[in-house]
Amino acid sequence: MDVTLARHATLVVDLDGTRFLVDPMLSEAGANPPVENTPRQRRNPLVDLPDVDLDHDAVLVTHRHQDHWDAWTTAVDPDTPLFCNPAETEAFRADGLTDVRPVEDAQEFAGVSIERTPARHGHGEVARAMAPVCGFVLDGSESLYLTGDTVWYDPVAEVLEARDLDAVVVNAGAAQFVDSEPITMDAAGVRRVVERADCPVVAVHMGAINHCLLERDDLREAVPEAVIPDDGETVSI
Repeated sequence: MDVTLARHATLVVDLDGTRFLVDPMLSEAGANPPVENTPRQRRNPLVDLPDVDLDHDAVLVTHRHQDHWDAWTTAVDPDTPLFCNPAETEAFRADGLTDVRPVEDAQEFAGVSIERTPARHGHGEVARAMAPVCGFVLDGSESLYLTGDTVWYDPVAEVLEARDLDAVVVNAGAAQFVDSEPITMDAAGVRRVVERADCPVVAVHMGAINHCLLERDDLREAVPEAVIPDDGETVSI
């Protein structure tokens, strides 16, 4: 299994010869305004998309926030199978996607099981406003848990404990608003994942969006056991 980080949370997962494009955010650097009510007001994305092979057989989208689903037409054909949270099915169809496959519990694609997992994008009222979100477990000859945008909470621990995982990809960055707690994993959350997971933990979702305040070097210092790829880097499991 190869996991290539394009940028932010945009991944290409090559599992058993099937390529999954995850959360394509393919806009040019500076194309979008800053996320509002955040400490660092810079236009997004903060960095260019590296030269990465985005060829794929299917697409997975954990949620439709702009930093996970933007400028997708540059690489995704409308008839590509797209797996998503059922709550967002009609929105994808309205975008012109013709093969939208909502994952109620689990589906299979090319011999790989795709299971939807819970996620909580923040705390309290902020989490309710940021919903719906989800993660996925891809299960073939190896098993990969994509946490999606979530903070550490009991359902994440339950997935880690219940599954025989070969790798975890956690969305870090400690994204937050001026008046909120982090809405994605901070260093303490990544530390908890590393402590519970009996497999490599790959941390992404850093360095590309203005409200993600946790930088790679800081996370490397805080949680040296985590695998923290640079944009364009491939991690082989």
